Amino acid sequence: MSDKQKQQLYVRTPLIESTALSKHASIKVYLKLENTQPTGSFKIRGISNLCKKAIEKGSKHIVSSSGGNAGIAAAYAARKLGVKATVVIPKSTPEFVAQKLRDENATVEYHGKVWDEANKRALEIASQSNGTIIHPFDHPDIWQGHSSMIEEIADDMTHKPDVLITVVGGGGLFCGVIEGLKKVGWNDVPVITIETVGADCYNAAVKKGELVTLDDITSVAKCLGALTACQQALDYYSQHEVHSVVVSDKEAVDACLRFTDEHRILVEPACGAALAGIYSNVIPKLQAQGKLQTVIQSAVVIVCGGCSITLEMLNKYKSKFGL
Repeated sequence: MSDKQKQQLYVRTPLIESTALSKHASIKVYLKLENTQPTGSFKIRGISNLCKKAIEKGSKHIVSSSGGNAGIAAAYAARKLGVKATVVIPKSTPEFVAQKLRDENATVEYHGKVWDEANKRALEIASQSNGTIIHPFDHPDIWQGHSSMIEEIADDMTHKPDVLITVVGGGGLFCGVIEGLKKVGWNDVPVITIETVGADCYNAAVKKGELVTLDDITSVAKCLGALTACQQALDYYSQHEVHSVVVSDKEAVDACLRFTDEHRILVEPACGAALAGIYSNVIPKLQAQGKLQTVIQSAVVIVCGGCSITLEMLNKYKSKFGL
């Protein structure tokens, strides 16, 4: 393996106590700032792990399908590791995101309305070019990579949090969270998974007890936009204390706006969904329903980040939802 291929492509991110969110929730709220990764989101942890293992096996061409964050992570990893990258993105992907992919030396192709359609095209390209398909979320190497953030949290905290809050889309981050909790011996820490209405394939699967494929992604949180969650994410629901919650787009956008004001950090609505876990009082609501333990003194929120947002876009969402 070359020196290039040995390098770690993600960084250890800060874990901070948020005075503003702690005041709102009346508990200690800690933020894992994955928005500070070189690619702007947590995705680089798992994607880089999968890319490195593929290259170790001789791959010279990385092929990805993503609405943004996973694609940028794959393109960044390919550039840093010295191999070619092709990224297929849904037509709903903003042009500035496509340009970010090109800036990482990736070949960009638009295909389909949603990720699932783009992924079919990516599979075709990979098979035709002897490339390696890099799934955005459904692979054990990705979950293993994402689990590193929980190990960092455990290193930085003097005690276990009483609850952990994360978004869930296809389930890659969530699977990494559960694997990380197992690694550090925090098997009894409840996890609240949050989605937005219109991008809630995981919640639908939890309710039905089997994977559900949505007809379309209608939420503004496009980066939560997998039509179907991965099977492992659903399996973990029955193996760990997990509370699946759905918030509105308005709540997610409101969380983005408040977080920008309070922390000077711009995040996309997919990330705002996790922050809505605090701003929209999800913890006391679950407690009132008897679903979550009554004594909660601390929470960790994974600020997953995301590149598919600009100040102009957030202001448009603000107007759209009358905020």
